[in-house]
Amino acid sequence: MYIQSPFPPLPPLPETNCHNLLFRSPEALALEDYVMFIDAITGRKVRRYEFTERIYDSMTALGASRDKGGLGLGRDCMVGILSDNCIEYCTLVHALLGITVPFVLFSSYATSHELKHFLNRSKSTHIFVHADLLEAFLSVAREEDFPFENIFILEGQDKSDLNFRSLDNLIAEVRRNQLPKEPVRAAGKDTLAYLVFSSGTSGLPKAVMISHGNLLASLFQAVVIGMEIVKVKPPLPDFHPVTLGFLPFYHTYGLHTACIRVPLTPSTVVILPRWNLDLALTSIPRYRVSVFLTIPSVIHALVSSPKFSQTDLSSIVVISSGAAYLPPSLQRKLEKIVKPTSFGDGYGMSEATISLIGRPPEGLLAGKIEYVSTAIGILIPGVDALILRPDGTHCLPDEPGELYVKGANVALGYWNDPQSTKSTFLQHGWLKTGDRFRVSAKGTFYFEDRAKDTLKVSGLQVSPAEIEAAILAEPSDIVSDVAVSGVNLPTARTSDDKAPRAWIVLTDKGKELGEEQVKTSVADWVKKCLSKYKWLRGGIEVVDEIPKNPTGKVLRRVLVDRYEAATSSSKL
Repeated sequence: MYIQSPFPPLPPLPETNCHNLLFRSPEALALEDYVMFIDAITGRKVRRYEFTERIYDSMTALGASRDKGGLGLGRDCMVGILSDNCIEYCTLVHALLGITVPFVLFSSYATSHELKHFLNRSKSTHIFVHADLLEAFLSVAREEDFPFENIFILEGQDKSDLNFRSLDNLIAEVRRNQLPKEPVRAAGKDTLAYLVFSSGTSGLPKAVMISHGNLLASLFQAVVIGMEIVKVKPPLPDFHPVTLGFLPFYHTYGLHTACIRVPLTPSTVVILPRWNLDLALTSIPRYRVSVFLTIPSVIHALVSSPKFSQTDLSSIVVISSGAAYLPPSLQRKLEKIVKPTSFGDGYGMSEATISLIGRPPEGLLAGKIEYVSTAIGILIPGVDALILRPDGTHCLPDEPGELYVKGANVALGYWNDPQSTKSTFLQHGWLKTGDRFRVSAKGTFYFEDRAKDTLKVSGLQVSPAEIEAAILAEPSDIVSDVAVSGVNLPTARTSDDKAPRAWIVLTDKGKELGEEQVKTSVADWVKKCLSKYKWLRGGIEVVDEIPKNPTGKVLRRVLVDRYEAATSSSKL
């Protein structure tokens, strides 16, 4: 099935540095000053004009030649960023975009093993690291012979005795020496902007190459969507969006929504270093947060906390979830506590810069599309899609199949990985997503599962997400979180024939009932709701938590490995 976006097409994309659209367009230059960022911990506020000036000084410090007092960074460099969320993270990102020096985003949760992988895969030449993560990085730097003179402090107090220079030091030198401003450098549509590592749920993370053309496409997609939404829901007079910026900046979702796209329209981002429930619940009423961009694992944490319903949440008017599948039952729990005027969901991936599908507000596009609260949504502007069967033939409407997409926001490929690039970024611009969807005749998308997570049971395909949604819908409120994956049983006919197994987290009510009774109730409920081949023949296990990466994707492989290790040891 071939589907095109119902939105108006994107305008021709200019061959320019994305910085020019964000800061130097007539619309951008006409904006008045306002508070752009707030540090949720210190309360520090940075206004747009101050932020812009700091970017240009950073561009000079980083890009000016050494004989002129700069670092002399160019396109042959690769700047690593290892930090929790902070205001200077945004400064550095926009400065590097301005001088077309590619950068790579390292997870602030990374272990030493993962940091080595990031360094070696990206071939980073310089790195800016938050002071709180410096000690962990230095141990890796010593092992990998990374030059200490190319290590800089992004933010925070250097507690080592090595006196590393900081971004603040570099900016101060530019101002003290009154260095001439480094100009914005030219960029084409294929000029590399940055590398972002894939989630790594199915193997070692791969470095996705995002270009300036990809960024421009993504920005224009946001503009076109915004123009259509305004037709349906005109903004309130003097409404100034305030977003809670806790999503990690090293991930596509957080990077774009709380860093890259922020200069497009007047808005304020309250930055949290990382997710902290107490800090979030304090910040929402203190700063009158109106836009809550989140992920399912955070929604689960919120609705499970008694503090959430006791917090003043009246300022929140927009909620949008992304990065992982949001079960409808979890959305309903959230909406019992918060009453936003708009609740969005969406689907995207790093390989598509950020987004591909979004849930439209009711009435969007003059009612030519259908609004379904349980659907993921419709294709965003400039995106085409295919839904294909495993044999490559086209699926019919409402028939599940694998999603392939094409658009100017599809990345260049994987950095230094031609084999993976060839298998994912196909001919004629098509991207193989690895995710299964079904789509209605009207172009509304419904998520089925990740293709790699789909189980084969007696030759039939089974979606773990479908079983998980059924378990979470169990009416007695005894399960707060669940993950389903396939395990091998001695009775399996073939090595790829799996049995569905569920790992569940109990609510307080479930704990009172007892593990065995909960397992029985869950198993009986699944038998009542789903076909026999989807029953939990692999068993049910109660766990304290479901392992997930920081952006909420379930690490099913971790659960299966634990199960297999326990099974093997019991046979000894």
